Amino acid sequence: MRFALCTVFVLPLLVAISSVAFASDIGFAKFSLVANGPDQRDLSGVIWYPSRDDTPEETIAENIVFHGQKARPGATPLPGSYPLVVLSHGFGGNWRNQAWLATELVRHGRIVAALDHPGTTSKDLQALDGRMLWKRPQDIAQLITYLTGHSDWSALLRTNDIAVIGHSLGAWTALAIAGARTDASRMLADCRNHADLAACDVVADFAIGHSKTDQQLLAQSLLIANVSRVVSLDLGLARGFTPESLSKIDIPVLLIAAGSPNPGIPHAIETGYLRPYLNAASTEFHLIEQAAHFSFMPRCKPGAARLLDDEVPGDGVICRDGDGTPDGTRQIIHHQTARLIIDFLGRTH
Repeated sequence: MRFALCTVFVLPLLVAISSVAFASDIGFAKFSLVANGPDQRDLSGVIWYPSRDDTPEETIAENIVFHGQKARPGATPLPGSYPLVVLSHGFGGNWRNQAWLATELVRHGRIVAALDHPGTTSKDLQALDGRMLWKRPQDIAQLITYLTGHSDWSALLRTNDIAVIGHSLGAWTALAIAGARTDASRMLADCRNHADLAACDVVADFAIGHSKTDQQLLAQSLLIANVSRVVSLDLGLARGFTPESLSKIDIPVLLIAAGSPNPGIPHAIETGYLRPYLNAASTEFHLIEQAAHFSFMPRCKPGAARLLDDEVPGDGVICRDGDGTPDGTRQIIHHQTARLIIDFLGRTH
């Protein structure tokens, strides 16, 4: 077997992430970036960081559907030197989607930044920006440059320890940052053969890779040299990546897939497509059996699935995990996912 394969079964108990957490107080700040060049866009997002308890604690990223996370807006950062993690949301998502993971990573000694990708966020879904998938890695590069050059953050960051974690289309973004390159003709041909895949709906609706110019821009290298490892959470749109570019990725990669059957995002031909081509020595693969694609989103409140279905029939699936019940096992899935990621980020490869 080329890969270390682990199938994670959800157990009826919470799994301890590690014996000792780093920080109990979590600071929170927002940022806005103005484009300063042809490869940049106006961006906004947030930063979670270890902090002192010198400001009141608030609940962040909570709404009528999702539970939020406790943090201290504007708190003084705890002095130290921290690895940086950047989070990339999926199609139609936003910076709030992995707040549960961000706060757990901060508790274990990391600074975490999350941003909204223009054109593919929950309140900004439009083809003009959304079709430009190559802009997503460039957004991450812009954010990393900002943080490592900003007087308030640069002294706190270990610039040789930067990771990118993405969910769904965000996972595509993370693999592109690691060096995977997209062949639009390969992607479009694959979508003709798999028209039922969720990623192919996006390709069709946003006309991704249809023009010659877009094909050339998608094919360019989107590698960010100072990113030292990446994590993929139930990736979509995988098969547009060329086998040659995948085989040349030389940084550690963690692949986590949802094991619950999903004809729109089947792990066997999405995440599974990557495995024969990636470097076996530096790639880990974990299948979480009872996770569904949206299990990597926040925990839902009681009755949230019905609220979502009432607004848009079918959207209640966002709150249903692999057992079919609303939020039945999501907290346990989150603990297991965080444990896998924290172990991976702390490991010497």
